[in-house]
Amino acid sequence: MIPNYEKIMLPLLKQLEDGKVYKFGDLVEKISSHFKLTDAERNELLPSGRQPLIDNRVGWTRFYLIKAGLIQSERRGYMQISDEGKLFLAKNPQDLNTKLLDQFEAFRKFKAESEPSKSQDKLVKNEIGEDLGEVETPEEILEAAYIKLKLELKQSLLSTIKAASPRFFENLVIDLLVTMGYGGSRKDAGQAIGKTGDGGIDGIIKEDRLGLDQIYVQAKRWENTVPVKEIRDFGGSLLQRKSKKGIFITTSDFPKSAYDYVNAIDPKIILIDGDQLTEFMIENNVGVTLQGKFEIKKIDADYFEAD
Repeated sequence: MIPNYEKIMLPLLKQLEDGKVYKFGDLVEKISSHFKLTDAERNELLPSGRQPLIDNRVGWTRFYLIKAGLIQSERRGYMQISDEGKLFLAKNPQDLNTKLLDQFEAFRKFKAESEPSKSQDKLVKNEIGEDLGEVETPEEILEAAYIKLKLELKQSLLSTIKAASPRFFENLVIDLLVTMGYGGSRKDAGQAIGKTGDGGIDGIIKEDRLGLDQIYVQAKRWENTVPVKEIRDFGGSLLQRKSKKGIFITTSDFPKSAYDYVNAIDPKIILIDGDQLTEFMIENNVGVTLQGKFEIKKIDADYFEAD
């Protein structure tokens, strides 16, 4: 299990006990070995996929220990223990966390200068659902909030789609496919897809604006898991039309047997379930609007190192 950044504090400080200057990447490897992380855990990424989770947590451990004056960093990416850190380890501490860092004046000063107001702190806790600041890094808290909001949005989208008319669903699918680059123009796609039945749509669209290939589309609103028979019938329709490509879109999900079937036949069939449908809608801004935008910035170390 990947430790939170507080559990890394004491082991990281002990790794620096010899007074040598260590590179950040080497310390990440030492901490990974100390906690016996598996390869899968070592390679686990933040939800954004931008950085390994263990790297992020070691980075924030380093940040807090520097603010407490226990370690120092003379140049970017390198660090060593400070005299204050050596004195602390000489006491043979059994634990170290953000609360225990309060004993150091430098850390108290840092907190006083950076602590949010009570109203801001309450707002963050309400949005996240609990106080995660003691165990997760700021990036993890932000990404957890983002994921929570995105899941709620996807659920709302599905509920709205299911409550709408079949014609609305037809238009939604056309809008989505055109936005994703399929179907040619909106007018072309609207003419190609329009045979309504069973609360869904059937039709053939262009793969691109030039119409170099065609894609057969079937989209149905379902409450329960789509029976594999529906996928087999769809595959049979492709074979009759001598079509090599198809898309089956639903508001529910597919059984494993459906995926086994499409992987075993020659025509290429893409199955898009309700979760993937709403994911594509959000990615392509179909049926959603931007409510707010936040930019996460950090210090440009290269700028401050340039003399």
